[in-house]
Amino acid sequence: MTGQVPRIAFFPDSFHEVNGVAHTSRHFEQFAREHSIPFLCVRAGSRAPKVSRDGTVWTLELPRSAFSIPLERDLTFDPVYLRHLPLVDEAIQDFAPDVVHVTGPSDVGVLGASMARYHKIPLAASWHTNVHEYAARRFAHLLRVFPQTAPLGAAKGIEECAMMIAAHFYSAAGVLFAPNRQLCGQLEELTGLSCFLMRRGVDCTLFNPGKRKRGRSGREFVLGFVGRLSVEKNVRMLARVQNELERLGRKNFHFMIVGHGSEQDWLRRNLPRAEFTGVLKGEALAEAYADMDLFIFPSHTDTFGNVVLEALASGVPAIVTPDGGPASIVRDGETGRVASEAVFAQAIEDVLEDVALHCQMGQAARRDALSATWNSVFSDVLRGYRHLTAQPSHDPSWAATN
Repeated sequence: MTGQVPRIAFFPDSFHEVNGVAHTSRHFEQFAREHSIPFLCVRAGSRAPKVSRDGTVWTLELPRSAFSIPLERDLTFDPVYLRHLPLVDEAIQDFAPDVVHVTGPSDVGVLGASMARYHKIPLAASWHTNVHEYAARRFAHLLRVFPQTAPLGAAKGIEECAMMIAAHFYSAAGVLFAPNRQLCGQLEELTGLSCFLMRRGVDCTLFNPGKRKRGRSGREFVLGFVGRLSVEKNVRMLARVQNELERLGRKNFHFMIVGHGSEQDWLRRNLPRAEFTGVLKGEALAEAYADMDLFIFPSHTDTFGNVVLEALASGVPAIVTPDGGPASIVRDGETGRVASEAVFAQAIEDVLEDVALHCQMGQAARRDALSATWNSVFSDVLRGYRHLTAQPSHDPSWAATN
């Protein structure tokens, strides 16, 4: 490895899609470009399958096949993606990376891990998505017509099985990354590997309270949600929140729902107090955040929650559940509230009722977001790489038997 900065071959699960992994991956490539770091990004895409070069950044986009299995509206898994091995092998040999970094057990991730093993290149793996919890919630949703205990028991088994498979994949790496300390500890216990934080940054110029178009008095409150409208995001809870706020006597509010997904039709039927904008990007998304009064995020499965950080940067306090990464972003009582489902609506009501508290939370939210820079995020990742390349070669158990 030349100097202290390694040559990085990065294999992200997502890059062009609208999700946290893609968002982080795009910023990682931009960080490499701005800091002249040798960086090869191998990802799924629609460009011609050949290496392109822009300064120190190389990219190789590989199409998925007609056999791809849809996982979400913009996410698929290609079971024959390994057909690209010869082209990737050529790119790896030309680029000569010091580190291969995969973001999960996807078709792209398996390709990257295979290359690292074949060429004996140190492998880093980052955990971005709680795939075990996603699988369990989706399975329980499919079985919801059965007696209540059946989906719960089956979902628990699915979750444990999915976690075992994921841990087996991640054990092939020499070092791990995760977006919150709780998850880092869990991964270290499961794999015996060192885990470094790989949090998220936010563009505080784009996401800014100054983008607000609405006035701040004599109007309805806007409760915002941004994200995929899917089962694992627990979005049906928004209907319960609506009903409970009405029961508490709160009438002057409506939801702004930004995003798309399989639960959209259900939400349209059950949220008469909601406007649905579809997916927004850039300035339109920044203006939507700034026009919110509170950001409402009912998910229990997110490992970080980029959207929560974007809301805070926009000066919007957030109400989140105690589970997962968003609870590590929001300081309870200062930049929002961390509340269980049982008291979620009451937490919203308490903040809306106290004008001074709401204002203070918005200002504190903005201050916290200003310290969340992408430079600091990826500087921590580089430290993890140095730890990896300083280790003796790692021979994972699964590799020894293949």
